[in-house]
Amino acid sequence: MRISATYCPKERAYLMHYTVAIANGSIAAERVPAMAGVDIEWDHGSTEKSRAAAREMASAYEIVYPPALLSRHAERSAIDMTISGVRNKKIKNASGMEVLIKKDSDLHAAGATYGVNKLLSDPPHWSDNGS
Repeated sequence: MRISATYCPKERAYLMHYTVAIANGSIAAERVPAMAGVDIEWDHGSTEKSRAAAREMASAYEIVYPPALLSRHAERSAIDMTISGVRNKKIKNASGMEVLIKKDSDLHAAGATYGVNKLLSDPPHWSDNGS
């Protein structure tokens, strides 16, 4: 298992969300709303320069999936983890019953017994409510 993300402060979520939004052109740098406590200049004088800076920032953050502005990570209710090497192995669910993991959905069902639910659209993302 490899954990890639846990708690994400709202300020970091803001930076990550808008850097991707600027980089992919879904918002112009000059239209990004300010956030109290975050001192950043999104507008670098031209669309090209702003998008290039945003791409550089997104790369530095090692962003794989577009981050949500409001997420379960900011609420301390999510974890991004990659789980491998469990196929054809038995694990215990929260009731103590052994479950053979034949496919991903078996692992997801076992996790749900512990209150950890898989968000299928985001490969590493698990949370308390599956979102």
